[in-house]
Amino acid sequence: MRQRLLRRMAHVNPAGGAVPEAHRLAAWQRRFLYATATALLATGAAWLAVHYTRAADALPTPAEPWLMRVHGLAAFLALFVLGALAASHVPRGWRLAERRGWASQRRTGVVLCGLGAAVVLTGYLLYYFAPDNVRPALGWVHAGLGAAMALLVVAHRRGTGHDRHHARP
Repeated sequence: MRQRLLRRMAHVNPAGGAVPEAHRLAAWQRRFLYATATALLATGAAWLAVHYTRAADALPTPAEPWLMRVHGLAAFLALFVLGALAASHVPRGWRLAERRGWASQRRTGVVLCGLGAAVVLTGYLLYYFAPDNVRPALGWVHAGLGAAMALLVVAHRRGTGHDRHHARP
């Protein structure tokens, strides 16, 4: 019986109690989320590096618009995966956190949702509304929010014990 229970446990939360396997992200969601996040971080960081390391009087490189195109495509894909998470993982996690007393999981989840909304909003403003005098500052805010979100995903995942190795029966 104990071995069967251990096999069914996805991981153990440090606050105590097993997290049901049903709450784990589906493999496709996890892969899609990480691939999309990696594409967003890589293209955003590459654009920042290309854009801000050129001389002030130099013309933009041909890489800049392509990096933004790929970044924009990844952003649309991220909206899809965030919608999938909002439909299943977030409500289920909210209920589990309440029942099992996982306050840190709920906090990081709420902050992730807020950061996600802020990243989407700042990206939208950059693309459609930002005047030239506001664009650089808003771009750095957008980049900072995106980096903070990536770091918080790691903390949110670690808080559940996903990254811990457990002995297999």
